[in-house]
Amino acid sequence: MESLSYQLKEQIIDALNLKGMTPSDIDGDVPLFGDQGLGLDSIDALELIVILEKNYAIKLTDPAKSKDILKSVNSMVSYIEANGKF
Repeated sequence: MESLSYQLKEQIIDALNLKGMTPSDIDGDVPLFGDQGLGLDSIDALELIVILEKNYAIKLTDPAKSKDILKSVNSMVSYIEANGKF
């Protein structure tokens, strides 16, 4: 999980153009959305969905389920490990 987590954090930083951030700056348990975490918005959510589709062959179609999957890096990693191709 650790290397997948690191890889996913790098992909998030690259896709969202988070300049000056490193994977170690992102806590895997912190919410990605809202004031407590990275403060991502709905446009960023679309970018995260593209990351999952492009890199892990995962298509998210249920908005309610997607919200839980995209909650944090660790929730994304768990979903990728259970459902993705990498």
